[in-house]
Amino acid sequence: MSRAQRIRGLLALAVVALSLYVAVTVPVHLGLDLRGGTQIVLETRPADADAETDAETDADAGTGTVDRTVEVLRGRVDALGVAEPTIVRSGDDRIVVELPGVQDPAEAAQVLGRTAQLTFHRVLGTAVGAGSEGTPEAGRDAAPGAGRDAAPTPGPRPDPTRARVLPDESGQPLRLDAAALTGSHVEEAAARFDQQGGAGWHVTVDFEDAGRDRWARLTGEAACRPAGDPARRVAIVLDDRIISSPQVDPSVGCGAGISGGSTMINGAFDDGDARELALLVNGGALPVPVETVEQRTVGPTLGAQAVTAGARAAAVGSVLTALFVIVVYRLLGVLAAVALLCYGLISYAALAALGATLTLPGLAGFVLAIGMAVDANVLVFERAREEYAARHRPTPRSALAAGFRNALGAIADSNITTLIAAGLLFLLASGPVRGFGVTLGIGVLASMVSALVITRALADLAVARPGPRRRPHLTGIAHTGVVRDRLARRDPRLMRRPRRWLAVSAAALVLAGTGIALRGLDLGIEFTGGRQIEYATTTPVDPDRARAVLADAGFPHAVVQTSGENRLTVRTGRLSDAQADAVGAAVDELAGRADELRDEAIGPSLGEELRRGALIALAVALGAQLVYLAARFRLLLGTAAVAALAHDVVILVGVFAWLGKPVDGVFLAALLTVIGYSVNDSVVVFDRVRELTRRAEEGRAASFRRIADRALQQTLPRTVNTGTGAAIVLTALAVFGGDSLADFALALLVGLAVGTYSSMFTATPLAVVLHERRPGTRPL
Repeated sequence: MSRAQRIRGLLALAVVALSLYVAVTVPVHLGLDLRGGTQIVLETRPADADAETDAETDADAGTGTVDRTVEVLRGRVDALGVAEPTIVRSGDDRIVVELPGVQDPAEAAQVLGRTAQLTFHRVLGTAVGAGSEGTPEAGRDAAPGAGRDAAPTPGPRPDPTRARVLPDESGQPLRLDAAALTGSHVEEAAARFDQQGGAGWHVTVDFEDAGRDRWARLTGEAACRPAGDPARRVAIVLDDRIISSPQVDPSVGCGAGISGGSTMINGAFDDGDARELALLVNGGALPVPVETVEQRTVGPTLGAQAVTAGARAAAVGSVLTALFVIVVYRLLGVLAAVALLCYGLISYAALAALGATLTLPGLAGFVLAIGMAVDANVLVFERAREEYAARHRPTPRSALAAGFRNALGAIADSNITTLIAAGLLFLLASGPVRGFGVTLGIGVLASMVSALVITRALADLAVARPGPRRRPHLTGIAHTGVVRDRLARRDPRLMRRPRRWLAVSAAALVLAGTGIALRGLDLGIEFTGGRQIEYATTTPVDPDRARAVLADAGFPHAVVQTSGENRLTVRTGRLSDAQADAVGAAVDELAGRADELRDEAIGPSLGEELRRGALIALAVALGAQLVYLAARFRLLLGTAAVAALAHDVVILVGVFAWLGKPVDGVFLAALLTVIGYSVNDSVVVFDRVRELTRRAEEGRAASFRRIADRALQQTLPRTVNTGTGAAIVLTALAVFGGDSLADFALALLVGLAVGTYSSMFTATPLAVVLHERRPGTRPL
């Protein structure tokens, strides 16, 4: 055994052992659909009397204020590290926040309820007594963590544009000038610990451009007062409390001010106080004060039957995929199945270590990733088969080593493009789209580790044994495979007429666009909002039975949750009064008697700002993929790959439009999965085109069309085997997963079929046509 093989073996053992330890000791948080969580109902309050009057006369403005409040709360929830929350507007002035797996619900409610109005003031001097806007007793505890023991009292918010009197950290009343800066001028705040300087925990604040000028002016005015004068201080106020009021340093000249655009907030902070203050400043102030009016535990949105069906589908799909790989690749297939098991362990451990929240679509996507993780193994095995069949490598061991070496470029390029998309979704998006970026990135990295480290280590041991050396057919490398044999006999010349393939793709795009234009999209409750009705029942109601009864009554997509023993909440899309009566009748019949407690319109959980951020993130991700592919394969092939990806997305949306299927959060997860993996097939084909082009330049010349044709034929066995492995998993999800996963599996099956077709018969023909229009350019 060589030194490299020993290193790979030890690395594989270390990764598996560490993953097993994390998987056993660290639990994965389950989402609202699987376990339920904490529901916090917040009610907005007018900022002042004028606002109350305006809200009464302008309902649209009030709704806009609540919607802005929802977006600020979403940012705070993301900063709290809670994945997959649900945040919706309920009625005219309420916001419902549902949080899965929260360790301290009371603390979460307190952080969400803070108005977080941050202002910076010049101190005019001390005050004898207190004015009407603040007393020493009202603000004696200035630390931001003081609110942990008591919820903030709602009421009129003092106007920061007027002079006011507030007590400082020691309780001495200070007269403050109007606010010179607010939290809107802050670019970023961060909690820091200064061990050497002795400052302890503090919060650094960096101002944006306009804020820097104002900060220099504010500190320059204060610096004109003599040292020790209270008027040389600058007061930092959070929610009507002075949390810090430092003196401007004597080295700062009058009128010059502090340049650099940053400051430091000191106080009696522990790490939790400092992090909370930074969180609130970064998230921004709430447009209006809010009050927690209700807090309770809610049950899962999916019943036990749906969870059991999903787990069964996952198990069946994984087993069938492993059997398929073993049948096709024999001994190497057994090793690949073991590596896939390790892949699942590594991914699960990574999700647990990062504190990710697992939902049912996330579980299904996790299982699909196992099917897609076959791809890297298939790439290696097919290259090894080619090497052995061409007699370039006389033994299974040398053929396998060449397979790993030659497949590395395609594996790296396909996975890097996916990692680019995952990273940008995490950095630019928010909510479930950002969470998908994390899951996608984990899946890609775990796939590469399982294929390039674990499979390689196992294969090195297996092919070195006497049995495989004497009987190479046992390894699976000595067989070229059914697909490759048929292609070799027929030589179909797939790229003989590339424009015909493009015409088929154009027709499919027209058909999909027609469906979107004529039938429209049946947007789910996550995008449109709907109605939420809460009932008090005389007897406990089984949520699974309630879902079945409502589905029979014509509401198959209704979300049913329980809270306590005798409360049932039904959340649906927009309902007429007659439909709402039908829902009430179904619940009444099921429970014996059900009293309606609340009936309110709710807003979308995927709000406009979140949708806009997701679209921007996707657009930037596609652009970044194009730049990377252009750098690796030149602009011609990169353009063809990204065009094929856009083709897949339009067709998938069009199919759902024609079928009348809901475009909801589950569909969004499926669409993001297709986007994440669709470009992989095109990259594999183009990697082979690049290799063949370099060979042609070194030897006998060949046309680009012929090179593309040969690349398609050589990679087709890999495409078929990878697609079959993924299709097996998706079919199991569709058949055994129940109604909750049927649409998810359907979307991914359509995306898989369209993506496989487009990589061969959209991206490649488009590259050929583009090259022939400019024959003087090199494609690579």
